[in-house]
Amino acid sequence: MANEAPVSPKVTPVERVPPHSEDAERGVLGAVLLDAEKMDLCIERQLVPESFYFPAHRALFDVMAMMSREGRPIDLLTVGERLKAGGLLERIGGPGALNRIVDSVPTAAHAEYYINIVRDRHLLRKVIEASREAERACYDPNAEAAAVLAKSEQVFFDITSGEHGQIRPWPDMVTEVIKTFDNQQRGFQGVPTGYRDLDKQIKGLKPGNMVILAARPSMGKTSLAMNVVEHAALGKGDPECRPRPVGVFSLEMSSMDLVKRMICCRAEVSGHTIGDGFISQTNHGRLVAAADALSHAPIFIDDSAGLEISELRARARRMKHKHGVELIIIDYLQLLRADTRRGDGRQVEVTYVSAGIKAMAKELGVPVLVLSQLSRAPEARGAEEKPKLSDLRDSGSIEQDADIVLLLRRPCRTSSDPEKDNRRLAIVEIAKNRNGPAMEEIRMEFDEAFTRFRDATHGVDEGGVQPAYMHQEV
Repeated sequence: MANEAPVSPKVTPVERVPPHSEDAERGVLGAVLLDAEKMDLCIERQLVPESFYFPAHRALFDVMAMMSREGRPIDLLTVGERLKAGGLLERIGGPGALNRIVDSVPTAAHAEYYINIVRDRHLLRKVIEASREAERACYDPNAEAAAVLAKSEQVFFDITSGEHGQIRPWPDMVTEVIKTFDNQQRGFQGVPTGYRDLDKQIKGLKPGNMVILAARPSMGKTSLAMNVVEHAALGKGDPECRPRPVGVFSLEMSSMDLVKRMICCRAEVSGHTIGDGFISQTNHGRLVAAADALSHAPIFIDDSAGLEISELRARARRMKHKHGVELIIIDYLQLLRADTRRGDGRQVEVTYVSAGIKAMAKELGVPVLVLSQLSRAPEARGAEEKPKLSDLRDSGSIEQDADIVLLLRRPCRTSSDPEKDNRRLAIVEIAKNRNGPAMEEIRMEFDEAFTRFRDATHGVDEGGVQPAYMHQEV
């Protein structure tokens, strides 16, 4: 059969042995048997029974770790008796196994070297296991690439985040605590919002906190959030004027629209004026100056629409590692998805999303400011249109997960408010504050033409600069 294609020989894959070091494992065990204090070093370096590749070594370390937790002495005699009592002596290789392990280690002085080798090999085995799990998930016919990627990234991140660092020097910790005292004296902890009245009450946006900013549509919650982004990224309200890198997830507006809004807001030039197609020379100068200032601000915008919560966490994780963001903004919560809970109803899905955001804040150690919609309940209450915590849309878990809940309202947008004639007034109510006073109302000024919020009690931006609307060229 001259026309038949040649048959390729079948290649049998070679089964490779996972990374391990038998000598290093014996070195660790022998060092502990010679010097029980080396067990403390094992615990400090996070060695666990699974760190050992050989089952006999794993069982022996498990017994010695248990004895250490119980405060019992560890040596050849005590460990041998404990193994006999538990019927584990044969499992580790018989009566002479302990002596052979000790004889193979000339001194316990090199225990740290052996521990590092065992720990390193264990990490490599965990990476291999995670990689194989990711490969299996990829071959699932129902798998979605984004979900597989997000889950795999989370697994690899868990491997690295589980590695504890060394003990920090005492002087460094004392210095850091003194800095927090200084920040508290100045009225904030964490990232300042740039609004003195608000920072005075909530003490800034604290690392690991989930902060909800909720309002009915068109109240200005996106504007207020982007004002906070500008302040944080330019160092406003910080005693050291230190710019803070900020990550923004805009699920509703495009990044170009957000940038345009921020430039117009900082320049205090009406966006409607630009839309009319004519920009005066004065306004053009303001826009250029604002753009120059913002171009150097550490702001990172992801405008991907319809993100799944696990994908958002993966993107935020990358943003944290790549850019060192110290504040994350999400606009807004109800636009996030939880595909694994979609069939369980909208309330369950939002509950899962809310829990995911809270876990992300703790995992990354940064404050997360989340915008949220309110239900129509305030409008249905008639004479009492003031929003409440129970008005948070779709799920009561949002209120439960949040450390701080801010409810934004503008009296001019409600028919029953006694201050409805004041078109510049905006009120931010601290409806929940886990670590401070709640039910406080912060009065602010909102200039709708420039989407700019200001401290109402001061009437000017920080530094005593007169607001541009007082002399704005039309």
